[in-house]
Amino acid sequence: MFGPDKNSIYPIKEINRLCFLKNIIQNPNIIVGDYTYYDDFENVYNFEKNVRYHFDFVGDKLIIGKFCMIASDVTFIMNGANHLTDALSTYPFAVFQNGWEKAMDGKLYPSKGNIVIENDVWIGYKATILPGITISDGAVIGAYAVVTKDVSPYSIVGGNPAKEIKKRFSDEVIEQLLRIKWWDWDVEKITAHLNDLTGTNVENLL
Repeated sequence: MFGPDKNSIYPIKEINRLCFLKNIIQNPNIIVGDYTYYDDFENVYNFEKNVRYHFDFVGDKLIIGKFCMIASDVTFIMNGANHLTDALSTYPFAVFQNGWEKAMDGKLYPSKGNIVIENDVWIGYKATILPGITISDGAVIGAYAVVTKDVSPYSIVGGNPAKEIKKRFSDEVIEQLLRIKWWDWDVEKITAHLNDLTGTNVENLL
């Protein structure tokens, strides 16, 4: 055997509070890689409810890589939440129409781009990720963190606003892991190296 079926919804028998996320997503603007799981205290189908202000007409995407771990009540704030901040008023007059339709003529609401979660990222309970953020490979986001800027590879961040607490490994080891990209290996190779992936010696993966 080579691990759980990546196409199953509930990969752990008789446990339905944890799912392989890509297999329940309905929104085409949410893209999730293999083996990424979501755990929810109530219902795994809450995930899309926690992707807030994600309007089709905005067109931004939430992109999540492989082998990520996302805890209950993690919230992603998309660009639909943005208002004008360089105008005299931030109020969204145009959305109410009735004579206010043209308030945004020649103007655009600000967009910071997609939210990108790379691979092997762990996001803790009730963390919040703001629009346009990239969380790089191997990062850890602490519980209740509010992520307002990009997170570098294999770093641990926490707080509001989230700040780097420490790197998980030396710069040399991080460079090696980013070069290896074990999450792109076929499942047979990953299975053969499970003891190495759960160990501390990167040389065993080279």
